[in-house]
Parts: sequence; C-alpha cells; structure tokens
Amino acid sequence: MIVDEQKFVRKYTLIYTFIISFILLSPLYLYVDYRMNLQEIKKEMELKSIQSHIINTMDNFGNHPDKTFNFPSFTSTKSGLYKHNFSPVYTQIISELPSFTKGYFKTNSKRYLITALPFNKYFFANYLVTESEISFTHLFLEASFIAFGIILLILLLSFYILNSFSRPFKRVNEKLDDFIKESMHEINTPLSIINVNVDLFNEIHGKNKYFNRIKSATKLLATIYNDMDYLIKQNRVEYENETINLNTYLHDRILYFELIAQLKNISLSLESTVNVTIDFNTTKLQRLIDNTLSNAIKYSNKNTQVEVSLKKVDTGIELTFKDYGQGIKNPKKILERYYREDSYKSGFGIGMCIVKSIIDEEDIDLVIESELGEGSTFTYLFHSTMIVKMTDQNNGLHLQKLD
Repeated sequence: MIVDEQKFVRKYTLIYTFIISFILLSPLYLYVDYRMNLQEIKKEMELKSIQSHIINTMDNFGNHPDKTFNFPSFTSTKSGLYKHNFSPVYTQIISELPSFTKGYFKTNSKRYLITALPFNKYFFANYLVTESEISFTHLFLEASFIAFGIILLILLLSFYILNSFSRPFKRVNEKLDDFIKESMHEINTPLSIINVNVDLFNEIHGKNKYFNRIKSATKLLATIYNDMDYLIKQNRVEYENETINLNTYLHDRILYFELIAQLKNISLSLESTVNVTIDFNTTKLQRLIDNTLSNAIKYSNKNTQVEVSLKKVDTGIELTFKDYGQGIKNPKKILERYYREDSYKSGFGIGMCIVKSIIDEEDIDLVIESELGEGSTFTYLFHSTMIVKMTDQNNGLHLQKLD
C-alpha cells in the first residue's frame, strides 16, 4: 500500500549487484595477484639474465690491467660492482641500495638483484647489483576494465530481472490501492452523514448519552480513517509546510477528543507557558497529536486525566502528553508497525508507526518515559529552527524568527 516499487527495485538492484560482484570479482583479484607474481618472476629472471651477460663479458675480458673494460649498459637496467662494505667500484645506480645482502629486493617500483661474486676475481668487487623498473599499470587497467564490465553487466541484469519480477506485484499493489481508496471514500460518506445527523438530533432534542457514544465512535473511526488516508498518500504526496499556531491547534484537537475521553470519565487538560507559532505541515501535525492523544486516552485508567503541556526549552519547544494508565512494557517497540501490547484494545498498531515516520522526516526528538501501573509520558522536542514566532506568556517575552 505504501511500497515505492521503483525505490524497492533500485535498492535491491544495488544489494544484489554488490553481492554478486563481490563473488565474481574475488577470482579476478586472485588472477591479478597471480599475474603480478608472474611478472615479478619474469623480472627476476630478466635481471639474472643481464647479470649472467655482464659476468660472461667480464670473463671474456680477463685480467688485462693495461686495457679499458667497457662495462655493459642496457636501456632499462642499471648495474654496478660493489666491494664487501658496499662501497662502489663502478656503478650506474644512483639510488640507495635497499639491502646489503644477496637476493631479489623490491622498493616501490624499483627491483634489485644482488649477487655475490668470487673473491677478487672481477676488479676486486664482491657484489654485482642490477636495478630495473617494474610497472603494473597495464595490469591494473586491464583488471579495472574487466571489473567495470562485470559490475555494469550485473547492474543492468539485476535491474531488468527485479523490475520484471516486481511488475506483477506492482499491478496487484495498484489494484489494492484503488480498492482501499474507494473503500475509504465509501467509509467517509456514511461517517459524515452519521456525524451531521447526531449533531442535528442533539440540537433539536438535547444531548443524549447514547448519541454521545455514537459520536465518540465515529470520531475514533475518523481517526483510523485519517491514519489510513495518510498511509496511502505517504511517499506519493508532497506535504507542504504552513504557519500554525501550536496553542490553538492543540486546543482544537483536545476539544475533538473530549467526548471520547468522557466515555471513560477522563479529563483532558492543556497547560502552556508559551504562545508559539511553528512552520509545519497541518496533516503531519494532526497525525502526531491525534495518535498520541488517542493512545493516551485508550490506555488510561478510568476516572483519571491526560495532561498536555507546552513549554520552552533551550533547544526549542517541548510538547508533552502524560497519562495515568497501565504503562508500557516495551517503550522501544511501541513505534513499530502493527505492535500492540494489549490485543484486546481496538486499533491496528499503525498510529505510532506513522508518528515515528513523521518525527524522523521532520527531525523531531521523542522521549518516552513509562512505568507499569503508573502511566506514560511522551515528550516531543520541536527544534528552534521550526519556530516562527514565540511569546512567553508569563513575562511577555517575544521572539521572532528571522528569514
């Protein structure tokens, strides 16, 4: 009823793409690692081949102190002869050697092969060192193109499959929405007729306790109707903010629920130390107040009261609903959809879930305090950014929101 099919498809497309890509790219990682190790082996073999060529050249030159030996040079490789303490006899290498022991060494993009030479055989040198550059850029580019192709293919396939999969459910969802909308319209019409006729009867014949009960029942039905209507329109209708006097609005909603509270002999009170105007949406504010107030009355003990208070705090305005009822066993679960602590009470368990969605959207803080057998307190904090105008009713302090 409130599922956004496109959002669902996008969300799970990304999830499936991530999972499948992770599975498929793991072998790619192993392949890249294998190619890098293979390239390292090739580079080591290349350096050994170069050193073998240098040694053969020195062997062919022999011991001729009166002649000049032309040390072999290569385009991408540098070499040098070093004494036992690694002082150079002759070298083409400029950078500092990574080690003073024989073997194959890695330093950033440079690779070194250090080989021990026979004592005093080659120009009194003890070590032959060869340096070369190595690059994995082409390997990483190749792997990146493969990974990009895999991810893109999985993304497109996942989107297509999930979109096709969700199409029948989307049609069912649309039909269900149409059915609920028509049903809601059919419910609203008789409710309005009942309310009008009860009011006319009371004007003509005076108030009657039985008709008051009928009136209270229609108000409860109207609250459920408004919740269902909000759920249908949620995520599909853009609710625009307007300037609302919170004191007046609270007073009107309390008057609306007064007749319902009277059935349990519960008194409703409103205490306010400030007169505040906020920038908020009327529909969302009504759902927040009505659901909280309705629950407070529903779970209050008979012959008690529900206290509503409005006061200024440092960070904004606190709106508090306090009842003296059975309390809440699991305050954290009370905001979950369809959760009801007392299955014998009326309702569907969606009211406080709607409240949760509203306070999350509007960045309103909610603190729930409850004690079993004593009652519950719901405190909403409307931050100062929502306040348009505020007057302290005790000392006449006036605050105006600046644009």
